[in-house]
Amino acid sequence: MAMSSDPFSELDRLTGNLFQFRPGPRFMPVDLYRDHDRYILNADLPGVDPGSVDVDVDGQLLTIRAQRTAATREDAKWLTQERPNGNYLRQFSLGEGVDAERISASYDNGVLSVIIPVTEKAKPRKIEVAAGDSKNQHSISV
Repeated sequence: MAMSSDPFSELDRLTGNLFQFRPGPRFMPVDLYRDHDRYILNADLPGVDPGSVDVDVDGQLLTIRAQRTAATREDAKWLTQERPNGNYLRQFSLGEGVDAERISASYDNGVLSVIIPVTEKAKPRKIEVAAGDSKNQHSISV
């Protein structure tokens, strides 16, 4: 099999290997946004066994852990092994306005989705403002 040599891709591969084999947890990219009365956190965990995903809340700290194991093939001669494996870890500090008791999570197609509801106390509400003249009452949103 003929292979062409690209010095830049070889440099990318070498630097990628340096960062891939560093000790400690792997990088877990996330998106976090507010959608009405809840926060939604989506974390990319491709190739992770759903049984290894752990989401827990301790006080105001949300922790996500996962593990991706390396592919093992007996009698295989690896030509390249670039897909990262190891432990993943992310932690998020929750604010006072979230309902930690009602947090839920699901894992589908390599994406972990964590739904973090907002407490009733933190939801926007209207407050009636009474004026001295009862004919001129106004509503204001807070």
